[in-house]
Amino acid sequence: MSTIGSGGDASWCFSQIKGALDDDVTEADIISCVEFNHDGELLATGDKGGRVVIFQRDALSKSSVPKRGEYNVYSTFQSHEPEFDYLKSLEIEEKINKIRWLRRKNPAHFLLSTNDKTIKLWKVSERDKAFEGYNTKEENGIIRNPNCITALKVPSVKQIALTVEASPRRIFANAHTYHINSISVNSDQETYLSADDLRINLWNLEITDQSFNIVDIKPTNMEELTEVITAAEFHPTECNVFVYSSSKGTIRLCDMRSSALCDQHSKQFEEPENPTNRSFFSEIISSISDVKLSNSGRYMISRDYLSIKVWDLHMETKPIETYPVHEYLRAKLCSLYENDCIFDKFECCWNGNDTSIMTGSYNNFFRIFDRNSKKDVTLEASRDIIKPKTLLKPRKVCSGGKRKKDEISVDCLDFNKKILHTAWHPLENIIAVAATNNLFIFQDKF
Repeated sequence: MSTIGSGGDASWCFSQIKGALDDDVTEADIISCVEFNHDGELLATGDKGGRVVIFQRDALSKSSVPKRGEYNVYSTFQSHEPEFDYLKSLEIEEKINKIRWLRRKNPAHFLLSTNDKTIKLWKVSERDKAFEGYNTKEENGIIRNPNCITALKVPSVKQIALTVEASPRRIFANAHTYHINSISVNSDQETYLSADDLRINLWNLEITDQSFNIVDIKPTNMEELTEVITAAEFHPTECNVFVYSSSKGTIRLCDMRSSALCDQHSKQFEEPENPTNRSFFSEIISSISDVKLSNSGRYMISRDYLSIKVWDLHMETKPIETYPVHEYLRAKLCSLYENDCIFDKFECCWNGNDTSIMTGSYNNFFRIFDRNSKKDVTLEASRDIIKPKTLLKPRKVCSGGKRKKDEISVDCLDFNKKILHTAWHPLENIIAVAATNNLFIFQDKF
């Protein structure tokens, strides 16, 4: 497998599928987030049942020629449990909203996971040794009577079968009145932010009982509320800079050096609406569901309902690139409003060298855009192609007129099958795509 090239030009083929292949899907098994770690060796998924599953790159697949993008289950643990807020008479779902990896500093791995209210820091470590021959206790753990110990022996280390243990090291709770939609680890690896609908908090990874409120857009009178925060992320290299997006289609860049409370943004990125496209749904579809800064820190992408935009951090007035994701749905907004699909929150991601971007659509379609060649492709995460090395055929949607042989009519799209969560390996052309309860792994052609 080649290192990262142009995603839109690459020919993609099937590598693996994870999860049960039954048509009967349990709600708890639906994948709610996907995230590669910084070297792509591990891939984590969270689901609606509060579980985190970590996959590890298969060592043989990495050293084979050509390389293969294959992953095996490394660790599975229950991250969150359902809770009940008795003060507000509210159920708190166990669903994992976001997972973020910390950079590796020692043999263990650390990640943050969050549901609507509580963020947890997990340590994932391997153990393949155990001690035996204790002086003060029996092998079964029972404490010996000190008066019966007549001689001392040196405990020995024995090799045991490799086990992977996940343990919660910190629990950050009680800081959000509204549902958490984003967490982002700072480049200093000491702090992170968490965002809900109206506030963004800054945490130190070592301190669980205190956080600083850095953005608060809650109006004094809630009847005057006009927008909510939809996503937030730290800059990849400048530890004082972060961005957050809103339901009004704006992205604000804030600098924590300017003031403790960043209600006054440093930059605001917003594109004026095209008057010809003005409709009842304009405000809903302009809401930004995800924002991601590029690995270089120079650009960012924002995803709204119908398009994905690339912004240069040096230019606030308009995006430098705009890619329509599923423009053929513009004529269907009325029915999408009625079935609530218009409120779906699609995520987006960069490849490792910022030359391609990926995002999801309906009918288990996902889109890859090549920024250099301006080529784009629509691919499908389908169970019909789950044979290793099967090449993915580009899909086309027909929105009117005569349908060609390989095209699918817009009226035949399945809106219950949607790709909301995707991830791109940071160093290679390997992508992970969550389709309901299945995780598809694709790679560029063998």
